[in-house]
Amino acid sequence: MKIKLDRTICDGFGQCAIYAPETFSLDDWGYVSLIGAGNIASEHEVGVRRALLDCPVHAITELKPVDEPHAERNH
Repeated sequence: MKIKLDRTICDGFGQCAIYAPETFSLDDWGYVSLIGAGNIASEHEVGVRRALLDCPVHAITELKPVDEPHAERNH
């Protein structure tokens, strides 16, 4: 699984950092940052998918492999 984060639309709810603290961190103002390059290990996928689905502003996007049609999928 690979994801990207759009910090420009993050409203600082912080749920993602609770669901997947190994993938997301919060800055001093409560806005999220992606830890690493967005490549998610299989053991962390459940938490990241929960963060992706529960983000109220859809700031997290799952990226599909390039060989698949519709390379981006928003949740």
